[in-house]
Amino acid sequence: MAALEFAGAPVNTVESLTRTTELALEGKDGFKKKLSLLGSTGSIGTQTLEIVEEKPELFEIVALAAGGNIDLLAEQIVKFKPKMASVGDEKLLPQLRARLSEMGLKESQFPELAAGQAGIVAAASHDDCDTVVTGIVGCAGLLPTVEAIKKRKTIALANKETLIAGGPVVVPLCREYGVDMIPADSEHSAIFQCLQGFPPGALRRIILTASGGAFRDWPIEDLAKVTVADALKHPNWAMGAKITVDSATMMNKGLEVIEAHYLFGSDYNDIDIVVHPQSIIHSMVEAQDTSVIAQLGWADMRLPLLYSISWPHRIRMSYKQLDLASIGQLTFKEADRVKYPCIDLAYAAGRTGGTMTAAMNGANERANEIFRNGVISYLDIPRVIEAAMEAHKKDLNMAPRLDDIVSVDAWARTCVDDAARKLSVVLA
Repeated sequence: MAALEFAGAPVNTVESLTRTTELALEGKDGFKKKLSLLGSTGSIGTQTLEIVEEKPELFEIVALAAGGNIDLLAEQIVKFKPKMASVGDEKLLPQLRARLSEMGLKESQFPELAAGQAGIVAAASHDDCDTVVTGIVGCAGLLPTVEAIKKRKTIALANKETLIAGGPVVVPLCREYGVDMIPADSEHSAIFQCLQGFPPGALRRIILTASGGAFRDWPIEDLAKVTVADALKHPNWAMGAKITVDSATMMNKGLEVIEAHYLFGSDYNDIDIVVHPQSIIHSMVEAQDTSVIAQLGWADMRLPLLYSISWPHRIRMSYKQLDLASIGQLTFKEADRVKYPCIDLAYAAGRTGGTMTAAMNGANERANEIFRNGVISYLDIPRVIEAAMEAHKKDLNMAPRLDDIVSVDAWARTCVDDAARKLSVVLA
């Protein structure tokens, strides 16, 4: 696949340079961002709210969307006073109202309350917000992000599926509506930060760094013994179970390659992966003259989240400053494609394009889930993903719509279940 003519993130064009400069000048005497936060009770949501709590003069919460953690959502509503809040299921609304009353709020002080997918969409497209933090995991975050784009909201992107599955639809929409998509994960934020000020055509190569996950020091022959508990022991980051297992298989890095393609417009041949065990360099870019620029920082998700909601401004925070002398050394090694076959599966899906990335992503989500549930082994994860990708070749759609992507995602999950059953029969 050729490089994109444009990218989801505001980089590498005259227009993006102009836009960045205008926003920086507008905020030189102060600014205030009004946020809608999707996935407010998850790790992305709670860390975003820590930033808001520290800098209330710069950030205001307009809307919160959560799943089923009613107690935490109620605490967030009382503390941040959003104009609306949404829960995952309408059946939870009476419980939320009761909890808010117990915490001393009168009904007249309640925010507008909503539920389900419609509630998430309402939060994402709220008239009073200017920036939407998409912290919902999975394809559930795709439709709300699309609706936010149509409302011309800035997207602080923390939902991988938006571009991995939905890139063929979402990137053109960003251009059509003139929307800025700012990455909120550490690797893509690092690339985005390094590209600030890069003129058009200056980017030569993207270098994604990887911790190596739970098994970076395991010999390949021991991977047949992997347990779920083993896969959930990440050496550097505290993350949710799904992404921690993705890190163990290094599928997370393959997914990030696809995301980088859609965010920054780079060809897959110009996106590399290097294992960096210390997780201090979060990624790098190489310019046409071979100069390499890197972004460094502690392994702290608040840093990329902060930049995603404050860009292009730099906010003084109380965080621990980086001390290179105490780190001592930074090391690198090549990613082992034999040990981590998921990397090549992701590259193959990206190069195929169309709905193949949606099929691969849906298959990986389901494979990850059933591995954590003890249905398949660690080594079966790439096997069932590859089976789904092979099966999808006959139905590949190179010009999908949003409903096509959602349909392929659901199909891929079923395909993985079928492949898992076949594996169990063979093993029996």
